[in-house]
Amino acid sequence: MSVGFFGIQFGFALQNGNASRILGIFGAEVEHLSWFWLAAPLTGMIVQPIIGYYSDRTWTSLGRRRPYFLAGAILAAGALLFMPNANLLVSILPPLYVGAGILMMMDASFNVAMEPFRALVADLLPSEQRTLGFSIQTCLIGLGAVIGSWLPYIFAEFFQVEKNAPVGEVPFNLTLSFYVGAVVFLLAILWTVVTTKEHPSEDHQHASHGFRFSEIVRDFVGMPRTMKQLGLVQFFSWSALFTMWVFTTSAVSTHVYGLPVGDNSSPAAQDAGNWVSGLFGIYNGVSAVYALVLPYVAFKLGRKMAYSLSLFAGGIGLVSIYFVSDPIMLIFPMVGIGVAWAAILAMPYAIVAGSVPMHKMGIYMGMFNFFITLPQIVTSLAGGPVVKYFFHSHAIYSIMMAGMLLFIAAFCVRFVDDKDDVVQADLD
Repeated sequence: MSVGFFGIQFGFALQNGNASRILGIFGAEVEHLSWFWLAAPLTGMIVQPIIGYYSDRTWTSLGRRRPYFLAGAILAAGALLFMPNANLLVSILPPLYVGAGILMMMDASFNVAMEPFRALVADLLPSEQRTLGFSIQTCLIGLGAVIGSWLPYIFAEFFQVEKNAPVGEVPFNLTLSFYVGAVVFLLAILWTVVTTKEHPSEDHQHASHGFRFSEIVRDFVGMPRTMKQLGLVQFFSWSALFTMWVFTTSAVSTHVYGLPVGDNSSPAAQDAGNWVSGLFGIYNGVSAVYALVLPYVAFKLGRKMAYSLSLFAGGIGLVSIYFVSDPIMLIFPMVGIGVAWAAILAMPYAIVAGSVPMHKMGIYMGMFNFFITLPQIVTSLAGGPVVKYFFHSHAIYSIMMAGMLLFIAAFCVRFVDDKDDVVQADLD
């Protein structure tokens, strides 16, 4: 049932590793990149709770969750096809703004497809299997991200697809990667839709089909204590991740490759961009492997301790990038980042699933996304000015700051109440 997440993360990997690069090609300054990314978390904040609300309250021949991630997959595939071609789709607006608009559409579509998957795992698995279930999901996420991240590099270096382009145009190796991503995204979602069977909940026939904003507000105010505590951890974790996704290409180009700030189109800049995409594939590969070990680590140490130590490893990885001067040596920081990424994708959901009522799993999983999108919005607004005025456009210092944020997140885990984990420990 989690194969669809392979496709979703394939698309996310292409977005996370290359959206800033594409916007830079279209003319974005480094200090403005986070502002263009602002549209993505804003759409996620709006879309995910609404999708969760409706998926709790509807039933079709495809079930509750599957219709939503199928619709999201179709929209996302279209956005992936259009993203590298923004410069061909305009007659009035500059390509940069069209690209930012497509980024918003792409992220909204990803969110429509992604949120019901979280609820699907919680729907179909008993409590004692959820850590394993979300870990398997994380493994497939990692595999999808590895291939998606490495695709531009593979096309350029192994298949000799053209990796350079005139100023203002996206290289064909990157464009082709987005085309492949659209196909993989759609096929993976279709696999889950066809092979996974949902079961009606006991109360679905009594659920209201109308949209009640007041009910969403009431559920938000009354969210479980554990979810609120995890919200603080999520805030610092996702602030760090978002900073990494937005600024790593600029940081590596200037700090490791020695390129001037603002160089987005030279052959060396394209090499740096391809390598960063590959590095993102490496940390996702580590994440896929570590996800298989994570249930055992959580069983031995407890979910909170496993979660905290994993975040700390990610902080070390991000901070250590500052001390690297050889591009190949950047592989080592990716190990710690991959460990943290696996825990971020699995542990919060395994913990929170045991604290919410089953008949509201969709809406609460959607609301939990608020603690992912809010830090991204804050980082989008503040990240650019911080890089420009405090770091003088040297993005490497924002990467170090991201590492510090993961250290704070690791510390905050100790204050989370994981009652479901305590029950399992007692049973064992």
